[in-house]
Amino acid sequence: MKKRIFKAPSGQSITLTELGFGCAPIGNLYRPVSEDDALKTLDAAWKAGIRYFDTAPLYGLGLSETRLNHFLRGKKRKDYVISTKVGRLLEVCPPDQRTGIGKFFDTPSRKERYDYTYDGVMRSLEFSLERLGIDSIDILFAHDIDVFTHKTEAARDAHVKTLMSSGYKALVKLRDEKVIKAFGAGINEWQVAETLTRAGDFDIFLLAGRYTLLEQEALNSFLPLTQERGVGIVLGGPYNSGILAVGPKPGAMYNYDPAPKHILDRVRQIEAVCKAHKVKLPQAALRFPLHHPQVMSVIPGGVTPKEVMLNVKTMDVKLPKALWKDLKAQGLLHASAPVPK
Repeated sequence: MKKRIFKAPSGQSITLTELGFGCAPIGNLYRPVSEDDALKTLDAAWKAGIRYFDTAPLYGLGLSETRLNHFLRGKKRKDYVISTKVGRLLEVCPPDQRTGIGKFFDTPSRKERYDYTYDGVMRSLEFSLERLGIDSIDILFAHDIDVFTHKTEAARDAHVKTLMSSGYKALVKLRDEKVIKAFGAGINEWQVAETLTRAGDFDIFLLAGRYTLLEQEALNSFLPLTQERGVGIVLGGPYNSGILAVGPKPGAMYNYDPAPKHILDRVRQIEAVCKAHKVKLPQAALRFPLHHPQVMSVIPGGVTPKEVMLNVKTMDVKLPKALWKDLKAQGLLHASAPVPK
């Protein structure tokens, strides 16, 4: 498995595998997964060479972090990289009041409380370290500080204000004391990442679905800023919730909802160019973000060993350089998108 060394603006170096493992599925996202099956999936990722694992308290309401603890126990801490998130505190509640009913299954009875304050960051990290059974985190992301999660720009902006006036101080302190190596935010919108980059000394962002084969608007301002500042990107959701994995089929998902017609049409055009070069759509989708110099790792989903190995095989396929040239020629890629020359 190929690796990339990220030299954070703070001076720390973190070695990330180009293909990471997103741990939401082993937190019983969308369907229950047994403990045994979760560990088998993690083992398949490890055997394939994956050494970067991204988790969060939200994923299974603590279940994902706990299962990662079970899997990593006995492995040398220097041999893997972990990122987790802050911004939500989990509180015990009656089963019918728990967060994520219909989204997460067979989880502890917990409900989320958003907290981007200094104390909230410190408490969240303390709980995560206990669930993970380790003493330090490589990357800490402020989680879901975006309109997608908080519904309105006013609510988002209020949380951003709290983070920068309070929680940010905790992130800097933790980095200075080497409890964490780097910090950023895990979000669904590049605009918020740009706001935070301009407002503080952030190292790296986990950007979900906003720099993909289907959309590259972030190249207009945010991604050039990351190059200027040396800020890294972990790219989540490289398949835009599924449509770049399954193609423009009826009912294909885009951004967690059924894809609208204009998205289906655009994916159909992209897929036609891929087919002309004998390339499968998921192969181009998984490889494309990594051509950008600030993208350090891509983390597609995988809930079974078979899915993990499919991601590995998809990543390993060598693609013709002419593919990217033709996509640009047809206006299907941003003109300034980095691609092999």
